[in-house]
Amino acid sequence: MPQVAQPFAATQAAWRFFANQNITLRQLASPLVERARAGVLESCDQYALTVIDWSNLHYNNHQSKRDRVELSEPRDLGYELLTALVVSDKDGSPIAPACLELRAKDGIHTTRSEKIQRPLSSLDALDPLMREVDGLNLGRPPVYIIDREADSVGHYRQWAAAGRTFLVRADDTRQVLYQGRECALKAVVKSLKAQNQLLSTREVLFHGKKAFQFVGEAQVILHRPARQHRVVGRGKNKQKKRENIPGEPLPLRLIVSEVRDADGQVLACWLLLSNAPMHVTPATLALWYYWRWGIESYHKLLKGAGMQVEHWLQDDASSLSRRLLTAAMAAVIVWHMARATTPEASQMRQVLVRLSGRQIKRGKYLPTFTESALLAGLSILMPMLCLLEEYKLEDLILLAKQTLPYDALMSARKKHPDTG
Repeated sequence: MPQVAQPFAATQAAWRFFANQNITLRQLASPLVERARAGVLESCDQYALTVIDWSNLHYNNHQSKRDRVELSEPRDLGYELLTALVVSDKDGSPIAPACLELRAKDGIHTTRSEKIQRPLSSLDALDPLMREVDGLNLGRPPVYIIDREADSVGHYRQWAAAGRTFLVRADDTRQVLYQGRECALKAVVKSLKAQNQLLSTREVLFHGKKAFQFVGEAQVILHRPARQHRVVGRGKNKQKKRENIPGEPLPLRLIVSEVRDADGQVLACWLLLSNAPMHVTPATLALWYYWRWGIESYHKLLKGAGMQVEHWLQDDASSLSRRLLTAAMAAVIVWHMARATTPEASQMRQVLVRLSGRQIKRGKYLPTFTESALLAGLSILMPMLCLLEEYKLEDLILLAKQTLPYDALMSARKKHPDTG
């Protein structure tokens, strides 16, 4: 970006930058990839946890975006965002997005290619994304962590054959072989609980309240044919095609994770399938899946708590993708600031929170900042620093005294320093 003093000029420069077809997504993603490599070496022990998730970006009222696609229903229009976020295997802290894809009418706008790619089904799109992450040489082997949408026998077999390690939440009705007999996963859970094989592992917070996590493990085998679902044809000629695809039996680890309150009431239960090596404990795998929620927080920063992505006015997916990558860089800065332990970083966090004007709930064990507050404060700090390069502070104070009820405003701020 050029050095500009006027906000309108900066806005125009940004608009031209996002619309510049000479800047490819692969080029623009390179700083994020470099940050992912450096962050993995700094923050990861054995594995680079790679969380993958989809997020629909809704633009129902943006008629200028002519390349929107149908999302959940015909009247729900926008783009489908697919993100691979690298997080630490030590504490789950986010490091950087390693790959970003946006599905539009003309295809997939992706950081893994210089060209727009043809669209695939949601689950088939995971393999090329994983290949991209495999080839980034992050310095630690990736472990792909995905929610229940990826619970697919055929794709489990595909990823295992490619030598990939995965951790996926499974549906409790999935049929498996357990101790030589066929049953649903919920029956395996019932058996483990009857044998008291779910053990308390740690104290956790559940919706802000103290709870306890219980974890157990069983060996299961996926033996049934994969059930492939495809939609063929277009418009009124669309048809759903289903096909059984046989495959070799696949042994997997079933990790059962329950969150219970102090009275033993089950608050949440996750059934996780993984081919992770046995030296990774069940409690560790359960914790890794818990950290999957970091990508939900990232999408929340983009959509609601920080950048308001669904109000962006770029006219097409190409420009929108460039702005998404720029926004990802801002998120990386915020994550780095949130984890920094120096006294200067602590002071800067408080400065950004004050600039954000946001209220932070106080308490002995509560954080003194939120990522969304840091991001909001950063968006104010940067133009403020540009302004101070053009005006002296004493000149701004004099101007405020001459045009505003300065003394009354400052008196109110001193009485209520945490208000916006």
